[in-house]
Formats: sequence, structure tokens, C-alpha cells
Amino acid sequence: MERKPWGTAAGRQVELFTLDLGQGARAVLTNYGAALVSLYALDRRGEASDVVLGYDTLEEYIKDTKHFGVVVGRYANRIAQAQFTLGGKVYKLAANNGRNHLHGGPAGFAKRVWEPEVIPAAAGEALKLSYFSPHGEEGYPGSVQVEVVYSATGTGGLRIDYSATADQDTVLNLTNHAYFNLAGQGQGLILDHELELYADFFTPTDAESLPTGEILRVEGTPFDFRTKTPIGARIEAEHEQLRFGKGYDHNWVIRREDWGLARAARVEHPASGRVLEVLTTKPGIQFYSGNYLDGVLGKGGARYGRRSGFCLETQYFPNSPRHLHFPSPILRAGERYEHTTIYQFSTTE
Repeated sequence: MERKPWGTAAGRQVELFTLDLGQGARAVLTNYGAALVSLYALDRRGEASDVVLGYDTLEEYIKDTKHFGVVVGRYANRIAQAQFTLGGKVYKLAANNGRNHLHGGPAGFAKRVWEPEVIPAAAGEALKLSYFSPHGEEGYPGSVQVEVVYSATGTGGLRIDYSATADQDTVLNLTNHAYFNLAGQGQGLILDHELELYADFFTPTDAESLPTGEILRVEGTPFDFRTKTPIGARIEAEHEQLRFGKGYDHNWVIRREDWGLARAARVEHPASGRVLEVLTTKPGIQFYSGNYLDGVLGKGGARYGRRSGFCLETQYFPNSPRHLHFPSPILRAGERYEHTTIYQFSTTE
């Protein structure tokens, strides 16, 4: 695995790592925020393009507010009123999204320097990134030891294995916040991408993008992606949920028969032929259509405007600590948090 220095943050060395994914694909990773910096995938002509949004320099990641490619935690997505109750005790978190808590707080895991280690893997080498989160960090209970392993599927895909243990009961919900554009980063809007979500239900939100606790059928709504549909086909439909999110920014309930790897999503870009498939062991997937991108300057001088990238964040449902009928994000002391997500690439003819 190629590795090279990329500067320093908080007095610690930050590096870039290049991981060969097989079949002409490769990923560039960093131990700052455990971030996916670049991901090169082939089109139907055999030409590779970087298909994730991001920055050219470490300094830009340090200042970033869009969470480009980082691992977010302790709790990905939102927790209402920046607090939750566990074991009869109320834990108050940072309110960094209005009055609510988002992606683990102002720093969370995304602004930390992780400890890197190159380890053997089934398809060559893998990158293991470790972080120790002390009790009380961002208001969360318990000390948590977290590991994220990036490895190659060997067939053009990126596998992410998350694991963690805690010394007292806490909540944990880790995801990667990559923004994709299968035409290539900086190559316009994603509205022509054709999306399929393997989900019959979604969790509607209120005006603050917080799940209400309902679990509704997608049938008959603009949230029905059970068959391949362009992202832009219904994004401007007159629907309360689309008004609340300014587009898609919702959690879908992944259709599954067990808790193994299940197909969650498939995205196809007709012009390039690139296909992205998402598989995961997690119960939900957040599809976000980049509604709040605002012209931020990205890699190679590209301007990332509204809807120039999309996210497919595998997760426990947002606000689950406050909706006890949702799949539980509680990590008990002495138990092990383990989840896997795969971003697999291929092409159409």
C-alpha cells in the first residue's frame, strides 16, 4: 500500500494511503477523520475518474463543514434536542444543528487524527484506523475503542468494517459520509443518476429533519425507489417530506431476511456506465441528494453546487435513542459493535 505524509493536525502526523481495489479501481484514504479522500472507478470505456467529492489539502478537511468522506460518530445523523436517556440518566450533547445534535457533535470522530496501521487482508493489504474516545467526549457516556478497516473486495469494491467496545453502556452509530457523483467529482448534477433502494418503508421526518417515529410505506410516494428511477424524476414533487428536506434527506428501512450483508442500494449513471451497489449489515440507509451543497470549492478547483453529489449512509435510524421501537443503537459494556458496508463498482455495456 502506498503511503505518504500529508501534514499535521493537533500535533500529530497525517498521511494519505492508496488502496488498490482491483479491476482498475483505487481508493485514497487518510487517518484524519478516517476519511475517504478519492475513489477512482472505471467507466464503460475503461477510463478511471474520481467519483467522490472532497478536497486537495488537509487544511481544507480541517475546516470542512460538509463531512466529505469522513467517518462520523459517535452517532451519525441527528438526535433530537441534543440529549437522550440511557439507564435512567439524561445525557446532554452538543447542539450543533439548531437545537439538535448532528453527526457526533462539532468535532465528533470526523475531526480526530486516527492511529493508522497497514494490515494483511484477503485481497492484498488493508488500512486499519483506530481511535479511543474518552468518557464524556461530546457528552457521550463511556470510553469507546473504535476500529475502522478499509479493504478491497478485489473486484473493484471498497469494504468498510466497523468495530468497537465500550467500558459502560453507550450509544454508537458509525457511518461513512462520502458524497458520490458517478460522472466524476465536479462534473455537474446527480439528477440523471438512476437509483434503486431495496426498501419498502422509510422514516418520515419533521421540519427539523428528525424522524417522527413513524415507519411508512414508500408505495405511492416520491420515496418509492423500488425500481430504478432517476434521482431528479420526482425531487421537486409537491410533497411535505420533500419540502422539509429540501429534497431527499431521509432514512429508508432496508429490506432483509437476516442480519447478514444485504443489498441496500444500486445507482447507475447511464452516460458513463458506472454502477455503484451498496451492501450492508445495518438496518437503515440515508439517501441525501446534496441539497445543502452551496458552491464549496473542492478538488481541482471544482465548485460543488446544490445536488452535485449524493450520499448513501448506512446506519441505525436517526434519532433512535429517542424512539425505542427503532432498532437499538445501544452498545452495552463488554459487548462488541460490528458492522460492515461495501461500496461495489461495476459498469454496464
